Amino acid sequence: MSATTATPAERPEQVFQDRREAGRVLAGLLEGFRGNPKVTVLGLARGGIPVAWEVAASLGAPLDAFVVRKLGVPGHAEFAMGALASGGIVVVNDDLIRDLRISPEQIRRELDREGRELLRREAVYRENRPPPDVADKIVILVDDGLATGASMFAAVDSLRRQEPAQIVVAVPAAPESTCRDLSAMVDDVVCATMPFPFHAVGESFWNFAQVTDSEVLTLLRTPTSAGTARDAKALEFGSAATAVRIAALDAPDGVPSLNVLLDLVGDARIVVIGESSHGTHEFYAARAEITKRLVEDKGFSAIAAEADWPDAYRVNRYVRGGGHDTTAEEALRGFERFPSWMWRNAPVLDFVGWLKEHNDRSRAQGRTLTGFYGLDLYSLHRSMREVVEYLDRVDPAAARRARDRYSCFDHLSGDDGQSYGYAAAFGAGESCEQQVVEQLVELQRHSLEYVRRDGMAAEDEQFYAERNAVSVCDAEGYYRTMFSGRVSSWNLRDRHMVQTLAALVSHLDRHSGRASRIVVWAHNSHAGDARATEAGTHGEVTVGQLVREAYPDACRLIGFTTFEGSVTAASQWGGPAERKEVRPALPGSVEELFHELGEPSFLVRTDEGNAAARTLRAARLQRAIGVIYRPETERQSHYFHTRISDQFDAVIHIDTTRAVEPLERTSLWVEGETPETYPSAF
Repeated sequence: MSATTATPAERPEQVFQDRREAGRVLAGLLEGFRGNPKVTVLGLARGGIPVAWEVAASLGAPLDAFVVRKLGVPGHAEFAMGALASGGIVVVNDDLIRDLRISPEQIRRELDREGRELLRREAVYRENRPPPDVADKIVILVDDGLATGASMFAAVDSLRRQEPAQIVVAVPAAPESTCRDLSAMVDDVVCATMPFPFHAVGESFWNFAQVTDSEVLTLLRTPTSAGTARDAKALEFGSAATAVRIAALDAPDGVPSLNVLLDLVGDARIVVIGESSHGTHEFYAARAEITKRLVEDKGFSAIAAEADWPDAYRVNRYVRGGGHDTTAEEALRGFERFPSWMWRNAPVLDFVGWLKEHNDRSRAQGRTLTGFYGLDLYSLHRSMREVVEYLDRVDPAAARRARDRYSCFDHLSGDDGQSYGYAAAFGAGESCEQQVVEQLVELQRHSLEYVRRDGMAAEDEQFYAERNAVSVCDAEGYYRTMFSGRVSSWNLRDRHMVQTLAALVSHLDRHSGRASRIVVWAHNSHAGDARATEAGTHGEVTVGQLVREAYPDACRLIGFTTFEGSVTAASQWGGPAERKEVRPALPGSVEELFHELGEPSFLVRTDEGNAAARTLRAARLQRAIGVIYRPETERQSHYFHTRISDQFDAVIHIDTTRAVEPLERTSLWVEGETPETYPSAF
């Protein structure tokens, strides 16, 4: 195993700084075993020992080494044909041995060689201590990761013969198939991450240097008793909180001072501002105030939101003095699709009203107007209607052809894109891919002809229509791929948003004759850089990552976090808006660390290389609440591992937040949710 130490730019998909950090993350997933006197932690030597020490120290459990040796394919030692475990247990891959025609003599030689090494390591690591007695114990078997799982299978087989009460396998990274296979053999399997596609364990680590015998001995000699673990954890947590406290900048209600903001933004053309929920008042309000300052003091000329293109363009027409709407509330009526409160809420209403007034003043002073645009692709049917209506005005014959092509979707009920995707993906209905592509190509082919008819106004309308046609194309692909895997549909959506952003940049540059500057509003899960998150190891990309790649020296990513409060969210997709209590953030999360500062709100820059940035480069849990909040499955549904220093250039934390107020307040929202008592209610 070779040592590999990489920088974020070189290996951005890696999650854990090193094995010790991976162990701390894994320990957070094993909290239920803390303080249980029956628990024993066994680390597979050598690589599993640093991970296992962190787990044992966190749980206050004894630690010992369990030696397993991989049996390599002759001539290709990196490929395992089996494994040898303490107690003489041998596990082999019969199919592989048969396919590669490995002889019994070759297997015997490999067993003899690895058997001697196993005995040597046991003697070195034991230091005359007897093997641990695991009978009737809860054994947590820890390694630094699994590939085929041969070593872990051998370890499990050996341990079962000693009749422990339970066997729990815990690893930082492994392919889903291996985790699934192990779950049939043991009482529980904890795989912190399951990268896809999976290539090698080392790809999940920044530093995967080989562990030496000396390191193993040092860790085995270091106590993991409950008191020691608590003291070490308190010291580490206190140091992290101190580092963040020193770097924290005042941001009342989530809004930093103008000087802090201008210094952070600098000459960036694209500023992406996130939110850790789609239903938090403070996130919307602070983001709006920050955006106002960027518009007024830095000349930003557009807001591009995680909203559907035609619905946001209706707002754009209103704030720029066009369209038929006479109030901000009317302009927001295009947002009818679930979740309507995401844009039809009080802070957005106030911002749209402000933007209209700002543009009225700018027009009177001969200054550039600021627009409001959408980046998302859920508007399949609405965008089709907009394309046809545009062509009805400029080219009726082309409109007839568009209607004919888009009639491919007529067999669907209502605006249900998911029904189309399911039918197309599984052969239960016609695919409309060819038709939507043909329509986009024809519209683009005639774009210059349409624009020449009416100058600048015609160019705006042609651009609007073309982006609608692109949205139809990408929405068709999105719904068709959503049943073939989350990653492919997620990536198609985020790539669409960034491609729309790039098209908007070009359009505005052409109009103004200068480099335009745009504020992007999106959820943290889109706004941050995927390469610094657990999702990135699964192959996902994000708006933040793609923006950094497209504008490497001209963008800033800003995230928001909160510790507790309330949120507007649904309990299921398509459900009504509810006002729900947000539970206090989990131990081991970045939100818990920020809460420790005891400040109501602050900003931390993570792009300056200070102690706080280094502290926040450690992998920690981070909460993400979208339009659905399921507190009953909080950990599984709403947390993922991130290195927040690499995910964002700055983070704004607001410790306690409240639910955003929808423009349509239902009785369910008004009544709210009965607050829970933590950890139990009587």
